[in-house]
Amino acid sequence: MRREPEEKQRDPERTKARILQAALEEFAAKGFAGARVGEIAARAGVNKQLISYYFGGKEGLFRALNTRWQSEESVFADRGSSLGRLVAGYARANSSRRDFGKLMVWQGLTDDGPPDPAFAEDVRRDLEHLRARQEAGEFPADLDPAALMVALFGMAAAGIAFPQLVRAACGLDPGSPEFGDYYAEQLERLADHLRDVPAP
Repeated sequence: MRREPEEKQRDPERTKARILQAALEEFAAKGFAGARVGEIAARAGVNKQLISYYFGGKEGLFRALNTRWQSEESVFADRGSSLGRLVAGYARANSSRRDFGKLMVWQGLTDDGPPDPAFAEDVRRDLEHLRARQEAGEFPADLDPAALMVALFGMAAAGIAFPQLVRAACGLDPGSPEFGDYYAEQLERLADHLRDVPAP
């Protein structure tokens, strides 16, 4: 049901949230290049001008979604937990928040979308934390933390990037909570086994 313009003016936060959700769905389905502001507006039930007013256009929406994902990380990514539990948190998040994961996969496949300095800074910070974990003995000294980060990130996103593989290998729907729990548990075990690998 479409809301009247005066309702939108009285509840801008709710309108912004609807626009962001519509943008997430559109970007997840078509990538940044394929997404259209008119389609996002139609999904949200708003006028295109509101998107420009609130977000400054498509790039602003994309940045706002990246910011939203980074803020949600604090909910599922407990950096004080073991490496295995941290990776499991990302796997569960990718299972339950599939549109965000699809957005990242699209961005990786097409290398489109505006550059996100906040993402690059977040990665640098995570890499420093990973180096500290290595020094604490959570994984062997002969592994490059940067390569390990890329590998763990890819594994956590496998249910989104390779749904056909998940169905064939595991016999599970990659979008189901059952797969999310099963796969997160397996990744936690895998990452925790790294601490048992003898030093070279």
